[in-house]
Amino acid sequence: MNAVITGASKGIGKAIAEKLAQEGCNVAICARHAGALADAKATIQQKNPNATILAESVDMGDKSQVLAFAGKVMATFSRIDILVNNAGIFIPGALQQEEDGLLEKLMAVNVYSAYHLTRALLPAMIPHRNGHIFNLCSTASYKAYPNGGSYGITKHALLGFSKNLREELIPHHIKVTTVSPGPTLTASWDGFEAPADRMMPPEDIASVIWSAWSLAKQTVVEEILLRPMLGDI
Repeated sequence: MNAVITGASKGIGKAIAEKLAQEGCNVAICARHAGALADAKATIQQKNPNATILAESVDMGDKSQVLAFAGKVMATFSRIDILVNNAGIFIPGALQQEEDGLLEKLMAVNVYSAYHLTRALLPAMIPHRNGHIFNLCSTASYKAYPNGGSYGITKHALLGFSKNLREELIPHHIKVTTVSPGPTLTASWDGFEAPADRMMPPEDIASVIWSAWSLAKQTVVEEILLRPMLGDI
């Protein structure tokens, strides 16, 4: 099996890549920072020394880089079984106080990257009438909150993209699942005061994704919503 995970140098993306490699998948990952990406590749390879691990430095806000990454993936793997659109930026702020251009920046990374990469990789999925696309949304995709700003807008948009994609890919037997975690213990929360034991471990998100993938061919989990046991922070 071959899997592609974006934004996989740390946090949820890295946990997903480790889990899929451990379960026997070849893995293609990308992230912006080459150093963290190299460290992640080494860690993922340890989970499965026999797996092929492709790691590329990519700015997911740049369409040309996203398409170049897709090309390298297609040159490495003849088919794609699992695509995890995880790359994203979390920047809170009130709409009237945000810096100009923030919405465009967040849309490019949080929404357009998933759109462009999915379109580019579908030719490696549709002919096989099999495969699973996971779009990492957020609890912010369902419920707006003060200071959510442009981030909340992009996560609502990604949920819409995922729902539309689900309907379009039914005839091709490709599953689409929206995964929407609440507060998870990742670098996105650096600088925020929140106890670690109130947050979900990223490995839980990875386990849920593997469970959804492992279901029978005639079964698809369309939406997964996860929150800390004691609620949002």
